[in-house]
Amino acid sequence: MSEPTHESMLKCMVIDDEPLAIQLLQNHISKVSFLELAYTFNNPLDALLSINTNPVDLIFLDIQMPQITGIQFLKLLQNRAQVIITSAYQEYAIDGFEHNVVDYLLKPISFERFYRAVEKAYNLKNPNAQQEKPQKFYSETGGYIFVKVETKMIRVELDDILYIEGLKNYVSIFTKNQRIITLQVMKQLEEILPPNRFVRLHKSFIVAIDKINAIERQEVHVKDRVIPIGITYQEHFSKLLDSRKTK
Repeated sequence: MSEPTHESMLKCMVIDDEPLAIQLLQNHISKVSFLELAYTFNNPLDALLSINTNPVDLIFLDIQMPQITGIQFLKLLQNRAQVIITSAYQEYAIDGFEHNVVDYLLKPISFERFYRAVEKAYNLKNPNAQQEKPQKFYSETGGYIFVKVETKMIRVELDDILYIEGLKNYVSIFTKNQRIITLQVMKQLEEILPPNRFVRLHKSFIVAIDKINAIERQEVHVKDRVIPIGITYQEHFSKLLDSRKTK
């Protein structure tokens, strides 16, 4: 669509007690032309006071915070703004939707998933507007993700990732220099990672495409690790290889 007017834009607020989580949302918001970040708060009570005099259209709200929970905040907010919950815990989703939240995003939040959520909020405010199409936001190098390790959100550079292995209750991210263990599921990481740089080869493995040293039968070699190619992923991987062959 054409550039959004001031009236159609969504004035946003981010409430989270983790600085890195706020930083990630700030980065996502900056990529969307119809979003305007007005305020960030690490204390939800301060945010409530601000809303009384400085209303916003859309709030990105964490659930587990020391002062009051996100669910308690929703009760006090009384539908004065649209809300998208951003949480590392999926068990609060039902409570959130009972308070008419627009969407429920599980951390770490990919830009693709973030965009789908804010698109809903935009359409609710501007039901007759022709929606902006997502821009191409994948680069070939650089970039990073945040993953939760115990009580911290750890920054992981995309260029450093060799492969990711999913186990029963956690995921191991193998980088050039270390192994990072996070209580994450493979599906979440698959959504976060740019598809032009990472490929799911097996239910238990995601591989950085540019780190593949060799392909042999139904296996790929990454550094000193041999990784199997699952039957359900073979066709997609073959098409990916065909698209990257030199003429």
